[in-house]
Amino acid sequence: MAFSKKRRYDRTEQDNEYFQCYSDITVHEEMLSDTVRTHAYRVAIARNRNALLGKTVLDVGAGTGILSVFCAQAGASKVYAVEASAVSQLAREVVKENKLEGQVEVINSPVESAEISGQVDAIVSEWMGYGLMYESMLSSVLFARDKWLKPGGLIFPYCANMFIAPINDTTVESRLDFWSDVKDMYGVDMTCVQSFAKKCIMGNDLTVCSVYLEHILSHPVNFASLDLRSATLDDIANITGSFTFCCYGSSLMHGFAIWFSVEFPGENGIILSTSPYGEETHWKQTILYLDEEVQVEQDTQVKGDIKMSPSENNPRHLSVTINYSIGGGISRTKIFQMGN
Repeated sequence: MAFSKKRRYDRTEQDNEYFQCYSDITVHEEMLSDTVRTHAYRVAIARNRNALLGKTVLDVGAGTGILSVFCAQAGASKVYAVEASAVSQLAREVVKENKLEGQVEVINSPVESAEISGQVDAIVSEWMGYGLMYESMLSSVLFARDKWLKPGGLIFPYCANMFIAPINDTTVESRLDFWSDVKDMYGVDMTCVQSFAKKCIMGNDLTVCSVYLEHILSHPVNFASLDLRSATLDDIANITGSFTFCCYGSSLMHGFAIWFSVEFPGENGIILSTSPYGEETHWKQTILYLDEEVQVEQDTQVKGDIKMSPSENNPRHLSVTINYSIGGGISRTKIFQMGN
């Protein structure tokens, strides 16, 4: 019997698929509805009005053009709004609607093949994906930085930090208990389905959902940082870090949650955080489930390391490898995927 291998798309197909996704208005509606995200950019740009006044700005992955408009409103004399998807036409209409045709030029092109005359004073981009790096445009931002940004130019945002914490997830327990309850509901015993359900729920896919404070079992750890002013493609292709936690108290541990924050330039730099300790964003948090839940007690130590890298099948997708031990037990490894 012949087994088919998972198809590897070439980069052109991968990019077309990615850009096609961003031609759907639903994606842009979700992002603009995220007031934490959008207000952070608006305030960060406005607070840098003196640095942007009369300057040239490059917006990488401009989407509907709102960040380009913010830059023009802050006094930028020229904004290149580069957007590879068909939504660039909507960006042109938004620019016209706001009477900014003289300041904002929309370019329908991947930034890697865009034609821009001269260098720019600042780059703005909302490049972050789920778990920071899923479908991330960060490589495009670094390309633009190296090709067009003047020495000492501004990058919005200019750095990113990643965090991890162990969690309890009561939703997992209720979903597993459901299969025991079927007999009471319908007179059919389906308890045998629980083991299969657990493999599905606590599988190898990265899960995006909201984590609440009562689910967090220890102080989070900042396991990685990226400085966009100096980061290289190698840096963003292998994001690694380690962690040590000391649990608050008795609980079942179902996995780990990861989230990120980004910081904007300026004396009182704005921080956009996707932390469960703050207001919810459309990124929520990303969950890495253990194969089996583990009982932890007060002061139980959880140690390990984590690596994030592009998927082998598609560099826009995400692979995460986590090595961990709980309470001094044996070290375990689990590999997660998002997008495959």
